[in-house]
Amino acid sequence: MVQKTYFKTKDYCKVKFTFSLENAETVEILGLNSDWENSVVMSKKKDGSFTCELSLPKNTKHEFKYLVNETIWINEPEADSENANEFGGKNSVIII
Repeated sequence: MVQKTYFKTKDYCKVKFTFSLENAETVEILGLNSDWENSVVMSKKKDGSFTCELSLPKNTKHEFKYLVNETIWINEPEADSENANEFGGKNSVIII
């Protein structure tokens, strides 16, 4: 799930990512700000879900994917859209 909080006086949007998958031990987000090398590690909650909050610039579009247990790539089902990637799959897209 992706929740966006906009501020009238700020040039960024606070974005909260929440992700759940049975048997997930680690979840990372890759691709934000076109950075596929450095991941954002999500924090595991007591209920087994993972979450993180980030500030992203307004009027931007970001492709991303979740990397689960360092091996499984998964898209965000509630993303704003999807774009085809160079590997024949799709990336999630969030529009701020």
